[in-house]
Amino acid sequence: MKTIQWYPGHMAKAMRMMEEHLSLCDAVVFVLDARAPASSFNPRLADMAGAKPVLYVLNKADLADSGADAAMYAMQKSGRAALKLCASRPASLRPLQAAMEAVTAARRQRSAERGVAKPLRFLVAGIPNTGKSTLINLLAGGKKAQVGDRAGVTRARQWVRCGAFELMDTPGTMPPALSDQRLARRLAYIGSINDDILDREEVALALLEELWETYPAALRGRYGIEGGAPLVMYEALCRRRGFVSKGGECDYGRGAAALLDDFRKGRLGRVCLDGPDDLAAAGLV
Repeated sequence: MKTIQWYPGHMAKAMRMMEEHLSLCDAVVFVLDARAPASSFNPRLADMAGAKPVLYVLNKADLADSGADAAMYAMQKSGRAALKLCASRPASLRPLQAAMEAVTAARRQRSAERGVAKPLRFLVAGIPNTGKSTLINLLAGGKKAQVGDRAGVTRARQWVRCGAFELMDTPGTMPPALSDQRLARRLAYIGSINDDILDREEVALALLEELWETYPAALRGRYGIEGGAPLVMYEALCRRRGFVSKGGECDYGRGAAALLDDFRKGRLGRVCLDGPDDLAAAGLV
């Protein structure tokens, strides 16, 4: 599979902007994808946060299985403030507010002692398509930030007032180099890398291989796949979905699009691709 790299110019500009404006913020919310919490972690953002309080939100929990719980508990055990939720669900609002208040309790106390009454400011950051804007809209009680289901929707800084907080919504930013291609492929699976730069058929083959190792029942149930080499499974998927020409040739393009759409929308069931070793390698535990 070709090496995956994606760091367009607007991301470099966004990183510079965040570095310039981070001094205006009291704390940081890093939004991760609960299906791939280590893969969706940008260590450069963590380095940039420095000593500021950080809350790690494992979003899209409705698409993740118990592996996301294990990741959250491991992060908490290592001393990180971590919360698993689904930002598109109103029930997530109170736990999120409570977690944000907890990580900034000391700063609020210091402000109160000085007689300063101002909303605390959070920088909301993460890689593309992890749900940063959805999380901000949850806190704001409405559509205050631009939302989309593709990588790269937010392109500029946005301040949003949310009750006791002010939030800076920032563009999704990738690491300048994706050194671990296994994790890079997982970012491609979940839609955090622009599909236009990918060979989606190669991505589909890699996803089939990984899912057969970890979630074979999902492939059996959805496509009737019974194992074999990735290409064999790919062709079984195409035939099951009717992506076959009159001459009997599989339409691999339609097969790739269907597989990635099914995976991203949870039709293959709940998953978590990253395990304890991935979390450790990412420096999250």
